[in-house]
Amino acid sequence: MGINSHGEAVSAEPGAKEIRSGPYLCAALLAIAVSIGACHAPGRVTLTLSVAASVKDALSEAEVAYRRNHATVEFGNNFGSSGTLAREIEEGAPVDAFISAAPKPMDSLESKGLIVHATRRNLLRNSLVLIAPLDSPLHDFQGLADPSVRLIALGDPASVPAGQYGRQTLAALHLLDRLNKKIVLGGDVRQVLTYVETGNADAGIVYATDAQASGRVRIVAVAPNWSHDAIVYPAAVVKASQNGGVARDFIDYLGTPEAQAIFVKHGFTMATP
Repeated sequence: MGINSHGEAVSAEPGAKEIRSGPYLCAALLAIAVSIGACHAPGRVTLTLSVAASVKDALSEAEVAYRRNHATVEFGNNFGSSGTLAREIEEGAPVDAFISAAPKPMDSLESKGLIVHATRRNLLRNSLVLIAPLDSPLHDFQGLADPSVRLIALGDPASVPAGQYGRQTLAALHLLDRLNKKIVLGGDVRQVLTYVETGNADAGIVYATDAQASGRVRIVAVAPNWSHDAIVYPAAVVKASQNGGVARDFIDYLGTPEAQAIFVKHGFTMATP
């Protein structure tokens, strides 16, 4: 459609060394850098986290809060689509913990014995929304069928949970067949948001938390809960982690009142563990 598939680089929060989501090489290079750094900083630990892109802002803030009482812990973050991140872990990417935007990628890793079952917890919940540029006249999902709406951004359902939920919603509303030719796919939910922010798409389907983080789009409608699977974010320590104890402590921290307040501020609700 003339739209590139590159996301935007975003500065990491203090204390967090962020890398862009990508193939196994990214995680491998991060692990090498961590190992070199460890030689010069005895006692320091860098946790490598693979995290759904939609949690980026909230998690970065939670990491800063965690480090106030754990100054020797640093973070190397790999944000991206949950399906892609899970595949990288399956291929041996050196990751300490995984936070997915849907149970399915985590279920896949657990079925292969690649996560520590006892550390798995349902961490967050989210909702799905239709967004459009601030000046768009769009007012509901049905309006997507109007000829004035030429392109609709959606996460690639092959690897992006938000895209899977979006397709479910469009199908439940009897719109999917009518809109298929208008859909342009993004590599993760933040890329979908960028397409709409920049005017490269007339509308998009993202999580409510992503829409809340942007000042360049508006929420047109909230997808009915009955139209898609429940949006639950599980977290777990990866079995191959070399920092399992610290990773477990951080996952536990994410369920504390301090961390919960951060997630709620960013629009999430807390899931039942």
